[in-house]
Amino acid sequence: MRVTRTVAASAALVMGALALGACGSSTDEGAQGDGAVTMTFWHNSTTDAGKAYQQEMADAFEAENPGVEITLQVVQNEEMDGKLQTALNSGDAPDIFMARGGGKLADIAEAGQVMDLTDLVDDATRDALGGTIDAFTIDGKVYGMPTAVLPGGIFYSKDLFAQAGIASTPTTMAELEAAVAALEAAGIEPIALGAKDAWPAAHWYYFYALRSCSQEAIEQAAKERSFDDPCWTQAGEEFADFAALQPFNEGFLTTSAQQGAGSSAGLIANHQAAMELMGAWNPGVIGGLTPDGEPLADLGWFPFPQVEGGAGDPTAMMGGIDGLSCHVDAPAQCAQFLNFLLRKENQEGFAEAFVSLPASKEAQGVVTDPALQEVLAAYDDAAYVSVWLDTLFGQNVGNALNGAVVEMLAGDGDAASIVSAVNDAAAKE
Repeated sequence: MRVTRTVAASAALVMGALALGACGSSTDEGAQGDGAVTMTFWHNSTTDAGKAYQQEMADAFEAENPGVEITLQVVQNEEMDGKLQTALNSGDAPDIFMARGGGKLADIAEAGQVMDLTDLVDDATRDALGGTIDAFTIDGKVYGMPTAVLPGGIFYSKDLFAQAGIASTPTTMAELEAAVAALEAAGIEPIALGAKDAWPAAHWYYFYALRSCSQEAIEQAAKERSFDDPCWTQAGEEFADFAALQPFNEGFLTTSAQQGAGSSAGLIANHQAAMELMGAWNPGVIGGLTPDGEPLADLGWFPFPQVEGGAGDPTAMMGGIDGLSCHVDAPAQCAQFLNFLLRKENQEGFAEAFVSLPASKEAQGVVTDPALQEVLAAYDDAAYVSVWLDTLFGQNVGNALNGAVVEMLAGDGDAASIVSAVNDAAAKE
């Protein structure tokens, strides 16, 4: 796999969702009076298989390291960033926590809230991760270790496509619009969208921008945190035109992304909608929402289509790289635990538990899900890979961007207001 850095300053434009929970102490190096070491580990693994994997890893590490105790707690993914930031600012943060890379990690590093792991990454871990670790490298220092690569694209039901007479996956927006029309004619809701959570709706704008903007324009925006290039407005206009076709499920503005059968992932899992734009964690989420709790047998994937007249490379990808970081005051065993998680057999267990793509190249041979195999093939051939824009620009600017996209979809804004929201938020930093 190839990951290309496209930001020269403080954030890697390389590919987010893994760890969070409730507050715990990161002071006094986690030492109790009896000499034991305790660490808190926040994660967002809500499926039974995911929670079991996290607990299994904690138990196995404790067995190898007598005197170490790891306490785990789950928090819903959508609450992740806000609760983590509150905990970091209060000085009551977890020892082990999720890292998304990009501007979000850069902000935490600048605030002195995350451990410098540069000299604590094992050689075996570095070899297994390759260039993926660049996503957590800021100004030459490593502040986290990736656990999963999660490029995005459009997941779809092969059975529903066949039912609508769609013979091949769309490669252009005109073909995607034709697929939407064919699905509607067959009485099938074309696209599931959980806009209640904001970020899934914003992902559509992100991908329009990826196809509309050149790599250089994205680099410049990341460096300056501004949307001055006309391509950012073009992306919003293109998306607004597509949304005007009403391709999304009824009530998409109040639909959640991943919580229950009525979520956008649930609509795919139960064949109530044909497509969803999402990251590579989606097969695992969808599988947990099918009637039998098993992976969706007819799930396929294709890259986001080309945008006519766009300056973006049609092979460029966008998504997340999930990872973990240690609080600056965490015990030394925190870094040891992260290296432990990156062992080949543990990453293979991760891939199987989450039905996702492990960050370790050595473990990717266990990926058998057909949709994920398609994602990997496209990822290997990508001209470059960008992190999600809200990750790239940091939490404050990213939240403003996501909110402005939802407002446009709700009829309370337009392409120009998205650009203004980003520039205004950046100006306040």
